[in-house]
Amino acid sequence: MNKPAHRIGRPGGTTPGGQPVATYSIVARDPDTGHLGVAVQSHYFSVGSLAPHARAGVGAVTIQSFAKMYYGSEGLRHMAEGESAGRALRSLLAKDHHADYRQVAMVDAQGTVAAHTGNLCIPEAGHHLGDEFACQGNMLLNKDTWCAMAEAFEGTQGELVNRMLAALEAGEGAGGDLRGKRSAAVIVVNSRFTGDPEEDIAFDLRVEDHAQPLTELRRLMVLKKAFQHNNQGGHYLRNSDFESAVQEFSIAESLAPDHQELVFWRAVALVNAGHMDEAEPMFERLFRSSDTWRLMVQRIAHSRFLPENPEVLQRILSLPGESG
Repeated sequence: MNKPAHRIGRPGGTTPGGQPVATYSIVARDPDTGHLGVAVQSHYFSVGSLAPHARAGVGAVTIQSFAKMYYGSEGLRHMAEGESAGRALRSLLAKDHHADYRQVAMVDAQGTVAAHTGNLCIPEAGHHLGDEFACQGNMLLNKDTWCAMAEAFEGTQGELVNRMLAALEAGEGAGGDLRGKRSAAVIVVNSRFTGDPEEDIAFDLRVEDHAQPLTELRRLMVLKKAFQHNNQGGHYLRNSDFESAVQEFSIAESLAPDHQELVFWRAVALVNAGHMDEAEPMFERLFRSSDTWRLMVQRIAHSRFLPENPEVLQRILSLPGESG
């Protein structure tokens, strides 16, 4: 006589449901800026589309281990309505029949943190509550990986995004996900909600499937910083503050020197600031790589991003290029 199939979940009960996301993560608040953030890494595909959630001026949440995404949306809603991270988490756990399979962490706008690691999370599993941050993980190779993450976060200086990535790197160094690594993500939001994503979200980066997800995530972080300076340079350029534009574009290019668009906009700013001699070799390098940059010059001139001086435009366009 055949035995009945084994059923995952409580004896005689239902299965936990949710995405089988196993990961390690950090939620944190920067006491100096009020920025809120969450960063995660996992062997699961596209962990950034499931685990991390954050809203400017409200809080940050990570949900992992048979992840039910309503912990993110509802956790943020509770905190937006004035509940602390701890109360929001308790409210959600009280309605979850499979809370013993979940792992959740939250931080609110005041820096209060709360975390839950269910006793049926796949070992090694646990969390560490620190001063305005929480580190947690499940299905980890080694116990106390979350403590190594906390130590790295506390020992790293600089922006919140850098400190959270340092925590993930420490988690990987301590053994990480016992299955390996595949995806990672980071979100950082500002201390005040405006409703404008450009103002509210400082970083929202994902690595969906990569052999070295943290290395790639750090590369994207640096590139994002470069484009933040590039965007600020664009603001100064549009407002005719050309020297400030040159400064911002120069910082952008220094962060990502191989990115041709950053080189292009610094050259444009230099022309507007009256430094044509410095801009010419930059344009020439771009033109030699592709004549589309020459076309780009013509088109931005039409939109008045260059001085309304035909001689200036002709001087730029006469530089040798791909076929010259």
